[in-house]
Amino acid sequence: MAEFERKMPFALEAEQSVLGSILIDPEKFSEITDVLTANDFYVPEHAEIFNSMQELFIKSKDIDIVTLIDMLVSRGIYDKDNAAKYVRVIAETVPTSANLGDYAKIVKDKSTLRKLIDVAGEIIDDAYASHGEVRDIVEKAEASVFAVSQDKETRGCVKLSDAILQTYARLDSIVKNGDGATGAPTGYSALDNVLVGMGPGDLILIGARPGMGKTSFAMNIATNVAKNPTMHGPVCIFSLEMSAEQLASRLLSSEAMIESKKIRNGQMSQDEWGALALKTSELSMCNILIDDTPGITVTGMKGKLRRLREKPSLIVVDYLQLMQGERHSDNRVLEVGDISRGLKLLAKELGAPIICCAQLSRGPESRTDKRPMLSDLRDSGAIEQDADVVIFLYRNEYYKADPAKQSEAECIFSKNRHGEVGTVKLGWIGMYTKFIELDSHREDDGHH
Repeated sequence: MAEFERKMPFALEAEQSVLGSILIDPEKFSEITDVLTANDFYVPEHAEIFNSMQELFIKSKDIDIVTLIDMLVSRGIYDKDNAAKYVRVIAETVPTSANLGDYAKIVKDKSTLRKLIDVAGEIIDDAYASHGEVRDIVEKAEASVFAVSQDKETRGCVKLSDAILQTYARLDSIVKNGDGATGAPTGYSALDNVLVGMGPGDLILIGARPGMGKTSFAMNIATNVAKNPTMHGPVCIFSLEMSAEQLASRLLSSEAMIESKKIRNGQMSQDEWGALALKTSELSMCNILIDDTPGITVTGMKGKLRRLREKPSLIVVDYLQLMQGERHSDNRVLEVGDISRGLKLLAKELGAPIICCAQLSRGPESRTDKRPMLSDLRDSGAIEQDADVVIFLYRNEYYKADPAKQSEAECIFSKNRHGEVGTVKLGWIGMYTKFIELDSHREDDGHH
């Protein structure tokens, strides 16, 4: 019996309908730039027509039959007669652009299936070849399938025009939403003014001496992101120091403004019990996932995060020096360097921001001005290199009589790949392990 010849999945009518819909209503072109690229079209001529439309869009020219024919001819895709014939065929394919989103989804789905077929072939070849460690082969296979599921190209270059188009679409979204932040907001307006949101793929390092509140700071931000209605994916917390129950207790203390000691021993007033019940209900509705595996590796994190149904809104790691390297080394500096690079690559791969807490050396203790600096990062200078943003926490009251009382905390931006450095001040309520907004605005600390 002859083997049935399998054909690559594609939908000719859907591809024509997408292009025809744009000709009917060119304003809708910006709506599909987040969904489709030219590479998603199976028919090469359709990809070229989409590229021509994209070029017209970027140049702010009208997209219509005449301008499109002219663009196709000038780019050498068709001669004038053939261009005119096929563009008119496409224009007559659909009577209305109302279903453009549905047509685009069909084209995208077929494109995803083709990518999956290609990736599956590579996985089969790698498995047959059996080169290297089995663990590495499985890791590569998992990464390839994940890249397809998250709509990321596993190989090849991105055209500048595609990148520009995505930037246009992002700016258009910002203008329409009236929001200057492009990433996940921290919930602290003074911080967001400097950060402009925590962007997809950002590695944000929070460094501090023990007891300064770096875990609390990261947890406060994580809770703010989880409660934000514009954030849809889960907030994933990898807690290497505290158990999930300890972390939950701390979150309840911060949100309900009840001393953590009271939550541990249960000695609360009627009002406090009411506040706790309310915040318990609110936090239970938040999409927060906690993993308290001690000594987890970056690969271990990858595996767990890839199995999520949704892309995370934020990932928090508490804290860096408690993580294990992939291969144990006597040189801890190199090991921590590998971990920080792995976290940056993970953030980029997942397209989600990662907040990573880091312990600082005892350097600040020996100085008159105990504010941390980049040289205080413990174990590795690579951490500074890999991070997009480095924020140091400093509370002057910590070195005085009562570190638990309400005081002022400085968030010192020592590195900010997206903007300026300087100091943002927040309030700190030690008994509730909570950072709060202050009315004061950002102050410049002179580090430029």
